[in-house]
Amino acid sequence: MGRRLPPLNAIRAFEAAARHLSFTRAAEELNVTQAAISHQIKGLEDTLGLPLFRRLNRALVLTEAGQGYLPPLREALDQIADATSKLKAADGGGSLTVSTLASFAAKWLVPRLPRFQERHPSLDVLLSTSSNMVDFTQQDVDVAIRFGRGGWEGVRAEKLLTEDIFPVCAPRLLEGTKPLRTPEDLAGFTLLHDDFLIGWTMWLNSAGVSGVDAARGPRFMTDSALMLQAAIAGHGVALARRVLAADDLDAGRLVAPFGFSLPTNLAYYFVAPPRYFERPKVAAFYEWVCAEARDYRDAEARAGSPAALVNPPGWSV
Repeated sequence: MGRRLPPLNAIRAFEAAARHLSFTRAAEELNVTQAAISHQIKGLEDTLGLPLFRRLNRALVLTEAGQGYLPPLREALDQIADATSKLKAADGGGSLTVSTLASFAAKWLVPRLPRFQERHPSLDVLLSTSSNMVDFTQQDVDVAIRFGRGGWEGVRAEKLLTEDIFPVCAPRLLEGTKPLRTPEDLAGFTLLHDDFLIGWTMWLNSAGVSGVDAARGPRFMTDSALMLQAAIAGHGVALARRVLAADDLDAGRLVAPFGFSLPTNLAYYFVAPPRYFERPKVAAFYEWVCAEARDYRDAEARAGSPAALVNPPGWSV
């Protein structure tokens, strides 16, 4: 005797509406009308003979039956998605979609990717750039690399690289009639800003520098790599993250004029749902990127880093 199952579209409509507690948002997610969502859920309730939602004036809440029905359905949908992904990746080929910040992709990941492709020629890496956290239940993304403090709900986040920040500029700014020699000289130069959680104010305070207007200068709010490119072009002095600036410093396109940096408790993390780490293509990319991160850290240690600034009382980044 065959299984008696409700329509898959009705199950998807219920799961989305239950997750958002909104027919409107469920309709937007599934790219259908709100009326279609309402119709599918009404049909599902008729099939079950039970109400799944309580429809209030300005709210939608799950009934006791709906609360009990949701977890196994969500698990079943996850298993279908996993089985499909595993089938696609059974031969270790296909594609791997990586969501990461545009600046990290441009300045750190992309220059190293050819080494991954050499080791896994049948696996194509598809890069998607975003700073928003990935919803792995809805987005076709295999892994994400994010910058922050970690601890994101519902995912496994493995730390790859920590960050510190310090000023960088084009070598020619150290020359001329008014060269950049000391932090106090920054008063005569354009300051370049990105969207980092802390900025010039904290760096100048920690360095004990006064008389510099930390708020002036252009801001590159969507891409820190653009800020570094402006610094390379000689348009000013950028407050750089070490990981993003490392290759430009090694190549001599940028220089760090001062011998100290400001540490942070922020880092780049490899992020995915725990079960994704079992997928062959995700495991291969994780192993590779961890090895690249170790090589980068070892190279930085051999080169020596600027001394860390002493944080003022109450400092926490």
